[in-house]
Amino acid sequence: MANVTLREKFYGCLVGAHVGSAMGAAVEGWSYEEIDAKYGTLEKLLPYHHYNNGWVREPGTTEDGIERQKLMITAIIEKKDRVNAEDVRNIWLRDIKPISAGMVSEPFEATLLAMAKTGIPARDLGKYCDYAGLNSFSRSCHPIGLINAGDEAGAVADVLEVGQLYQTSNSRGLKWACVTGVAIAAATKPNATVDSVLGAIYDHCDKDIVLKELDRELKRTAACKDFQELRASFDSVYSGCGIPYAFSSANEVVTKSVCIFRMVGGNLKDAMVAAVNFGRDVDCITAVSSGISGALTGAGSVPAEWIEQTNHATSINQYTNSQRTIREHADGLYEAYVARYERMKQIYAGMAV
Repeated sequence: MANVTLREKFYGCLVGAHVGSAMGAAVEGWSYEEIDAKYGTLEKLLPYHHYNNGWVREPGTTEDGIERQKLMITAIIEKKDRVNAEDVRNIWLRDIKPISAGMVSEPFEATLLAMAKTGIPARDLGKYCDYAGLNSFSRSCHPIGLINAGDEAGAVADVLEVGQLYQTSNSRGLKWACVTGVAIAAATKPNATVDSVLGAIYDHCDKDIVLKELDRELKRTAACKDFQELRASFDSVYSGCGIPYAFSSANEVVTKSVCIFRMVGGNLKDAMVAAVNFGRDVDCITAVSSGISGALTGAGSVPAEWIEQTNHATSINQYTNSQRTIREHADGLYEAYVARYERMKQIYAGMAV
């Protein structure tokens, strides 16, 4: 970990999110028993379909959460700085393609986009989403953590700001999204460890709702030795079904993700494989656990062919918000971070006495 540069931590974070989401999407919503019966341990990219629209996706095709993320990445790259809800809304209006509705976005996102076109304040849009506890932002806010690399408090502020595009400012969904943002911002530090990342979560995230649940589950699962044991340990805790997005509450997804990250010691490939085989909302669990792991240890453990196939699938995806490669996304974010850092140094130099 000591030899992983900041640039490679940015890349590892996005490799974890993009490749992991694509691998998990093929078995999203399955139980882990179903995954076991069909694949044993799933460790490859597969074709899949979503939304019953007839489109069979190329292996490596990313899904709605990564499309959400790409819009934030573009806003940050163009501003070369931290972004607010209005910045990201402007990218929505420019870059989301009319043909993409129902192909790479959830139904509620079409409603939010329609309202975004009316000119109401961007921070008000999330008030009109029915799913205040959903993981829609906690599984996609990785760019917010990266542009705030090393600044956990800044990551919290920006998650609560930009997240209002999807959820209300005081929602549980955004409180849990802060865990993702803080963990990624902390993992990018030069001497970061699994323990220091967990410590940052405890220092900066909501203590009344988030930390009580997260602490309980970290302690309860501390003795789990592999992902099979870990996933089974959650059966009696998270078992919602029968309602829209029953598998996709932010508290379930983020808690499982942090426990996976801790169990695998931040190894990116191990986090990805564990999460993909976890059952329930596996693409989101993989995006979070692998994004945090990649920000800590980089992408070196991930087979090159997984990354190449994900980039290929993006290059032929006519519905995506951006056809940049994962490296292009990561380097754009890194360059934005450096530009922001240089501006701050100049400001400080001008103020020093």
